[in-house]
Amino acid sequence: MDLSLNVNGRPEQFAAQPNELLVERLRDGLGLTGTKVGCDTGQCGTCVVQLDGRSVKSCLILTASAAGSRVTTIEGVTTRGGELTGLQEALRQEHGTQCGFCTPGMVMALGELVDNTADREAPTESEIREWLTGNLCRCTGYHSVVRGVQRACSAARTEPPGESVAASASASASASTSASTSGREV
Repeated sequence: MDLSLNVNGRPEQFAAQPNELLVERLRDGLGLTGTKVGCDTGQCGTCVVQLDGRSVKSCLILTASAAGSRVTTIEGVTTRGGELTGLQEALRQEHGTQCGFCTPGMVMALGELVDNTADREAPTESEIREWLTGNLCRCTGYHSVVRGVQRACSAARTEPPGESVAASASASASASTSASTSGREV
């Protein structure tokens, strides 16, 4: 069947089998290997992408059911200048990534949380941990991921219009260098 998707802001048209999974299309068909395949059963969260702005597990979505949708993968979240997003930079600063295998899925899932809290109180630690249900990490213990999300949410609420969190974090890093990241399923 002939399908089309908007992937990371680019229109994509292709032929797909009726049983093709979205994760297969992204990785094998489009070469977007930042979306990982971990468990193939929707348990680990390494395959999380955003589908029309909502985080979903792409190993559980048929490509055909996503037809006509807007898909954002980890490759599509960097800023135009290639800098890290505010969430990515906050996770980096708080040591919220270690081996990195789960990181793309976490960034995609947590990105929705950060975006949805920019105009309200930052989520509590328990809300962040609930949001992380369904994203498995064997390295971090989640403490540093929670701190990274709190940092990103705080920065998103205080960011002046038109200034990116990543750009201000990058400027801070440059300045300091010069001076010597319930059962909510995603």
